[in-house]
Amino acid sequence: MSADALQVQVEKALEEIRPFLQSDGGDIALESIEGATVKVRLMGACVGCSVNQMTLKSGVELTIKKYAPQIEEVINVAD
Repeated sequence: MSADALQVQVEKALEEIRPFLQSDGGDIALESIEGATVKVRLMGACVGCSVNQMTLKSGVELTIKKYAPQIEEVINVAD
């Protein structure tokens, strides 16, 4: 899969998960894709939320892997 196609798949995954984050006052943005790692930025209420790591792993990472199985991990890039 080309880098552009991979980015499209990751963006589709983020679009799927975004309404759940927004319903809690948060949001997410794609920062970069480096090899098999996706870097995202959690925003709004997600920043400093005590369960954001769980959300990142069980929600965001699983959704991204559904669209792009070659992704191995998703990490949050903090400010």
